[in-house]
Amino acid sequence: MTQASRLEKTAVSPKAWTMLGIGVAAQAAGTVFVSTPAFLIPLLHSEHGLSLTQAGTLAAAPTFGMVLTLVAWGAMADRFGEKWVISIGLALTAIAALAATTTDNYALLGIAFLLGGMAAASTNAASGRVVVGWFPKDRRGLAMGIRQMSQPLGVTIASLTIPTLAANVGIGSAVGLSVALNGVLALICAVALVNPPRPAARPTDIPVETINPYRSNWFLWRIHVVSALLVFPQFTLSTFGLVWLISEQGWDAAPAGLLIGISQFVGALGRIVVGIWSDRAGSRVGPLRLVAVSASAVMLAMAAAGAAPWGVPALILLLATTVSVADNGLAFTSVAEAAGPKWQGKALGAQNTGQFIAASAVGPVVGALIGAVGYPLAFAIVAAFPAAAIPLVPSRDRDISV
Repeated sequence: MTQASRLEKTAVSPKAWTMLGIGVAAQAAGTVFVSTPAFLIPLLHSEHGLSLTQAGTLAAAPTFGMVLTLVAWGAMADRFGEKWVISIGLALTAIAALAATTTDNYALLGIAFLLGGMAAASTNAASGRVVVGWFPKDRRGLAMGIRQMSQPLGVTIASLTIPTLAANVGIGSAVGLSVALNGVLALICAVALVNPPRPAARPTDIPVETINPYRSNWFLWRIHVVSALLVFPQFTLSTFGLVWLISEQGWDAAPAGLLIGISQFVGALGRIVVGIWSDRAGSRVGPLRLVAVSASAVMLAMAAAGAAPWGVPALILLLATTVSVADNGLAFTSVAEAAGPKWQGKALGAQNTGQFIAASAVGPVVGALIGAVGYPLAFAIVAAFPAAAIPLVPSRDRDISV
């Protein structure tokens, strides 16, 4: 291949970057809503009398809601395109957030969080199709790494705002931030988001919609299981990192929230670096395996962090958070490429479903584990999940997206 043809292959249009930017903002807005209950845990635990298990269960409500609808949103994106799936989903998320601001009843609050999570799942299932549709193969690792910034970016926004808003003006006002963000992004997506061009099948092709990638081999199933296992360290840190700093390390809420925000931002940049790495390596599964090894190691480091001198636990948390979120872009790109154009939405929905089933368990299970054995041993037990993922990572990539 000549240098000219190589440059032509990797060229990306300004419209593609614009669509990626809108997709990132849309999913970040949804993530702020989904992340909000986790950053209410210290307040609910210390001032409202909820146990860590109860508060963790409330924090898990949005992710459980996402589990219920991810595949359905993905199927709708396959059928009708991304634009209206994302726009309608964000509008419904804003409505659910508005409902959550009107009640002090924890059961009703949990229902509002559940319904909002069901709506917010639209961006998770559909925005990945935007990346695969608008970007060439050898730029998708970078693009999906940027797209996957949306989750830690949303967590960063939540970590920097929700604890302070909740402490100073109440839970309702803290949740109200999601009303504004999701409402505005719903309008932006309705006006500006453009569905990517769909590849045209050649007359000699077997109709791709008749090919089920889940029946042809085990590749997608293995990636789904690996990703679900790697969710445990990620959501353990995002759910309990703040309360660990406050209750175990003696930090005040404001600097603890700032550190969590910085950790999520660094993690977001790490996803881009890992995406570029996978593009240059020509592989998604190779880097994914190394991330699984690293995730297990950093959770063991977290288990020992409590005995370290002041300042060291913060650095370990920063490193652990960065590593724990590094797999998402790799796995999403791999799933989208292996699924093919007619199955990408459903496969990405299934990918997220497995992740959020695991994430929904993290709040109550790890919360109960911490209550029973303490943070160090709980972190050590969580390290076993990414360790179990290592042998399950496929040895070779699979790509039928082009």
